[in-house]
Amino acid sequence: KILMLGLEHMTSLFFFLTEGIILTGSHGKIVLVNPATERIFGYSNHELIGQPIEIMIPDRYKPHHHSLRDGFYQQPSNRVMGQGRDLYGRKKDGGNIPVEVSLSHYTKDDELFVIAFIVDITRRKEIEQNMLEQQKQLEKVSNEIRKLNADLEVKVEERTMILKEALQRLEQSQTELSEALDKEKQLSEIKSRFVSMASHEFRTPLSTVLSSASLLEKYKATEEQPKRSRHIDKIKNSVRHLNDILEDFLSLGKLDEGKVENHACEFDLQDFIRDTIDEMKGLLKDKQQFELDYDGPLIIFSDRKLLKNILINLITNA
Repeated sequence: KILMLGLEHMTSLFFFLTEGIILTGSHGKIVLVNPATERIFGYSNHELIGQPIEIMIPDRYKPHHHSLRDGFYQQPSNRVMGQGRDLYGRKKDGGNIPVEVSLSHYTKDDELFVIAFIVDITRRKEIEQNMLEQQKQLEKVSNEIRKLNADLEVKVEERTMILKEALQRLEQSQTELSEALDKEKQLSEIKSRFVSMASHEFRTPLSTVLSSASLLEKYKATEEQPKRSRHIDKIKNSVRHLNDILEDFLSLGKLDEGKVENHACEFDLQDFIRDTIDEMKGLLKDKQQFELDYDGPLIIFSDRKLLKNILINLITNA
């Protein structure tokens, strides 16, 4: 039941997220897209799966994109693309749309997979363009005021009042546009942080589930039942951990108020750390290993879930 609930939450995040998600494998081939990607680019799922990612790159950028993609595969890192410059995606109908792109990656069975999170910022660009047009109008009105003050001495007061009223309306309009742009940017930053945090938090329990499920296939003999049971318990614990993370993400009250409840209890800290390290072994790269040097009290009083999230964040960041 817990496993099904966790999978339902993950499926809901994937299908109902308003930002596009694209998963590519080796050589930049598209492996998976979510419905938001289909809406943003106008393609259906079967038209994208198996295609190179360049199908969604504007024609003028395609000649250079292969080298950029190869460079990322050689030195992968989680990052935001296009800082300091505009990025565009190519729709099915050939039109280009402005986008923001964040990249994450992971390795499975020695193959590098790249996750691209895509935000359509067409509305933001429209607001920015409107602000530029409003600024031009403000400059035009200001020039007219200066000209009238110099050329029309008789009607200077009357004309000035009329133009000042127009200027005030334009300034008010610009203020409203600026506030709308700030709110849109704040929302975009919140969504980007959410997606980045979700990707970071989900990686460890999912890796534990995958590694334990793979090891289960090796223990087929009857006398190996204890080993099977141990890995089944790991899968159950990881799914519970994943479900706890999803509950925190999907609880709007906690997200809005910045509050997470503390449920403290007594437990063996040394065993707790060993279990956490054991779950994270699936994330180790070649020639990496864990070394535990423990010194201190065995029994502590704390929140197991929060402490586990802290340890996972520290270790994965390292």
